[in-house]
Amino acid sequence: MTGQELAALYRGYIACLNRQDWASLGSFVHEEVHYNGTRIGLSGYRTMLEGDFRAIPDLHFAIDFLVIEPPRVASRLLFDCTPLGELFGLPVNGRRVSFTENVFYEFEDARIRNVWSVIDKAAIAAQL
Repeated sequence: MTGQELAALYRGYIACLNRQDWASLGSFVHEEVHYNGTRIGLSGYRTMLEGDFRAIPDLHFAIDFLVIEPPRVASRLLFDCTPLGELFGLPVNGRRVSFTENVFYEFEDARIRNVWSVIDKAAIAAQL
């Protein structure tokens, strides 16, 4: 898969998340996906994302930048949202917060097999 193809696939994945099109998630995410080193599988990944949208009804994934080195993608995602309660152990409770996530993906068979995510919790804490 070329870098251009991988970038298009990744952008399709982000669009799938923003539509909350869970029926299509398996087109982008491998059945045996690992998240931060733990195998959670596609169903666990979907459950995690559904929980994120329940906790943050206005959640929207915005790509700030991408670095593509097949089979890997590095992305900085921007979030500007209003979580309902706690977010990553912080008492946000309906306040609007902005933060970033640095996330790295490894693709296998044109689907995400590994995800490593680092969320800027300090940026959230500074806004409370």
